[in-house]
Amino acid sequence: MNNQTPNTIPSDALAMITRGTDSISPFTALKQKLALNRPLVVKLGADPTAPDIHLGHTVILNKLRQFQQLGHQIIFLIGDFTGRIGDPSGKNTTRPPLTTEQVLANAATYKEQVFKILDADKTQIVFNSEWLSQLGAEGMIRLSASQTVARMLEREDFKQRFASQRAIGIHEFIYPLLQGYDSVALKADIELGGTDQTFNLLMGRELQKQHGQEPQVVITMPLLVGLDGEKKMSKSAHNYIGVTEAPDEMYGKLMSISDTLMWNYFELLSFRPLSEIEQFKAEIDAGRNPKTVKVLLAKEIVARFHDQEAADQAEQRFDSRFKHQALPDNLEAIELPVGLSLSQLLKQAGLVASTSEAMRLIAQGAVKRDGEKLEDPALPVLVGEAIYQVGKRRIAKIITA
Repeated sequence: MNNQTPNTIPSDALAMITRGTDSISPFTALKQKLALNRPLVVKLGADPTAPDIHLGHTVILNKLRQFQQLGHQIIFLIGDFTGRIGDPSGKNTTRPPLTTEQVLANAATYKEQVFKILDADKTQIVFNSEWLSQLGAEGMIRLSASQTVARMLEREDFKQRFASQRAIGIHEFIYPLLQGYDSVALKADIELGGTDQTFNLLMGRELQKQHGQEPQVVITMPLLVGLDGEKKMSKSAHNYIGVTEAPDEMYGKLMSISDTLMWNYFELLSFRPLSEIEQFKAEIDAGRNPKTVKVLLAKEIVARFHDQEAADQAEQRFDSRFKHQALPDNLEAIELPVGLSLSQLLKQAGLVASTSEAMRLIAQGAVKRDGEKLEDPALPVLVGEAIYQVGKRRIAKIITA
C-alpha cells in the first residue's frame, strides 16, 4: 500500500483518479483540493439493502481504493439509518423499508466484504444513524424546509413517477436530504457514487453550502452492465458476480460475457494500464482470438478475490470442462476459409440448415465458440482452430486458414 501523503502524490495522480469516471463536478475544484497540503476526506456511502457485494459495487470501491493509495482519509459510510427508508434512486415504485434487524445483518457482511478491496487499517467505517438519529422531529423539519417539492421533482425518477401518477412516498423526498446531510456531518471533501446517485450527491453540495462548508466534489462512476449485456449488474436482475463466489463460478461467469462487453469490464474492473488494454484491442483487430484476452481479465479478477493459484486452477477446469470432456471421441476437423461471417460458417460446417436459422439461434444464445456464447451473426471468423457448438448436440471442430 502506498503511504505517500497528498503533497507528495505522483504526477499521474489526476489520471489515476479520472480513469473510468463518468463525471467530476466541478473538475477545477478537484484539482484545487488535490493541491491542498492535507489528506482529503473522501466518502462513499452504501445502504446495506442486500447482504452481498458484487462486481458492480467494486467499480466505486476500486476508485475509493485509489484515493486510499494516494494517502487520503477514506470513509466508508454504512447507511443503517437511510437503509431503513430505502433509496428511491432508479425505482419506479415505492420500495418497502427494511427492518433494523435486516439492515444490521446486511451491514455485518458489508464490512467483511469491502476489505477484500480496501485496506482495513486505513479505512474508517461509520454508521449514519450516529447523527441522523439525533436530528429528531425538529431537525427533520428544518432539513426538509431547506428544499422545495419543485426541486425534488427535478429528479428524473421522481419526475417520471409523478407524470405517470405512480405513488411517491413523502419519506422518499427525505432520502436525498439525509444522504446530503451525511456529507455535512462528515465534512466531506469528495463523495463517490454511481451515476444513478447524481441527484443525491449534488444535494450534499447544496446542504454543505447552507451550513457554511466548502462544498464537496462529486465523482460519479458508470454503472457496470451485468452478464446479460443489457441491464446494470444487480442481484434482482440475476446478472451479477458476487465477490465471495467460488473461483470456478466467478471465472465461468466472466468468460460468458460478450467480446464487446469485455472492454467495459477491462476499463472499470481491471488494474492494467490503459495502454496495455489498447494494445489488446489492436491485437484482436489484427486477428488475435478475443477469448485469450478475456482469459487474462477473468484470471485477474479471480486472483484478486481469491489468489493466483485459484485463478490458474479455475482456467484449467474451465478448459477441461468446455474444450475437452464435452467433445465426442470421433470429432473430425472441418477446414473452412477465412472471410466467412459466423452465420455463414455455421451453415457451411453443417451445424445449421440455413444462415437464417443460424441468426435465430445466435439471437437465442444457443451458439458457442470454445464454450463462450457468441451474440453477433456477422462476427468475422478468426484464423485458427476452435470448437463451435449449436445447442447441446451439434458440435464441430473447425479450422480456418
